[in-house]
Amino acid sequence: MNITIIIIIVYLLMMLAIGFLGPRKHHDQTLDDFHLASRSLRGTLLVGTFCATILGASATLGMAGLGFSRGLPGAWWMLSGTIGLIALSVFFAQKIRATGCKTLPDLVGTFYDQNTRLAASVLIAISWIAVIAVQIVASGKILSAVFIGNESLFMVISTAIFVLYTALGGQKTVVRTDLVQFVIIIIGILLLFYIGLSAAGPGVLFEQDFPTSEKMTSMDVISMILVVGSAYLVGPDMYSRLLSSYSPKEARRSSMISAIILIPLAFLITSLGVFAAHLYPNISPEQSVTALMTGLVSPTAIGLIASAFLAAFMSSADTSLMTATSIIVFDLYGKIRPNASQIDLMRLSKMCIFVIGGLALLLAISSPSIIKTLMMAYTIFTGGLLVPVLAGFYRERLGLTPWGALIALLGGGITAMLLGQKYPLLGMIVSAILLFSMSWMDRHRFYGITEKT
Repeated sequence: MNITIIIIIVYLLMMLAIGFLGPRKHHDQTLDDFHLASRSLRGTLLVGTFCATILGASATLGMAGLGFSRGLPGAWWMLSGTIGLIALSVFFAQKIRATGCKTLPDLVGTFYDQNTRLAASVLIAISWIAVIAVQIVASGKILSAVFIGNESLFMVISTAIFVLYTALGGQKTVVRTDLVQFVIIIIGILLLFYIGLSAAGPGVLFEQDFPTSEKMTSMDVISMILVVGSAYLVGPDMYSRLLSSYSPKEARRSSMISAIILIPLAFLITSLGVFAAHLYPNISPEQSVTALMTGLVSPTAIGLIASAFLAAFMSSADTSLMTATSIIVFDLYGKIRPNASQIDLMRLSKMCIFVIGGLALLLAISSPSIIKTLMMAYTIFTGGLLVPVLAGFYRERLGLTPWGALIALLGGGITAMLLGQKYPLLGMIVSAILLFSMSWMDRHRFYGITEKT
């Protein structure tokens, strides 16, 4: 067995060990322990899980692919996310944590009503299965490049690992693994950047245009900021971190620190694609990282770098998996059976982790494109939820009603689902129009009935 295989196996076993050894008494876990880490996250743990969650497939393989095809402006993918995260930190993080809600749909329900909460839950659950699937696809690509095998088989292996440790320990285990994985990610990215820079030379970076280029216009950048940035601004995985934080102040501070850390990483990762385009111009964009890794790196370094990218994918997948599970347990099943026992809800939580993981695996095998799949998920999600969620913080001042929010959420989401590939901002526009117009009509209908009676 060569050193590359040994390093990757050690990494995977370490993640499982954290899952087994994290919570010592699994049977004593409460729902708040399992889903919200007892609202105890602060400092290093909170920043680590924020960053590790964001550094997933799209922010690594996908963004390196954008660097390959569009040059350094491809960094706008993650930079768009940091813009959304900074806005979330400055304007909303403390308010969100102060509500004491458990999930994003729970927050939506406090703004409007339970029907809107239900619609938000379904929209997020469907979208986030696609987000998990993207991480699984990326894991298969990395492992198949290292071991020269069937991508689907490696997708199954990586899925089994993160599903198992997530089911074992819930949110506390996810956060602990995220911190370890974030350290591994940073080491691997820096190492591959140094190797790629040495091979391609710094001149290839100095030749790049930024902030736009012929292959990425200002309209492309604006569209990316609105779609991707919005996914961070109202992302259920971001909200799950805020709602698990120790205090509103901690939520705001940690999200801001995380955004600042991610800015230089956006340029480092995109540069990998620029190096690959210079050294291997005939490969596909999403092969950028694997080409650099297998073409330039020693067996020991390959093991470390492959583990780093696996860490990126699995740390995003586990958070998204917990997010979708929490929504199904609290916002869907919890409303259908409000008197369900803690034991029943805990069993359902663990079962949902396996079911959602399995559905995401099936989607990954059938749809192996990273950026395309994730952009589709983000477009549908933000098209339905962005405007109702942000406007919900000012609902009384704006005169918004539950009926208006429900129609906006459904109309924006369906529009994005049908037309979002061609017109990525159309869902948001339709959602905004419906939110304000239907709320206005609803208020006037209500007032009219009141006057007659």
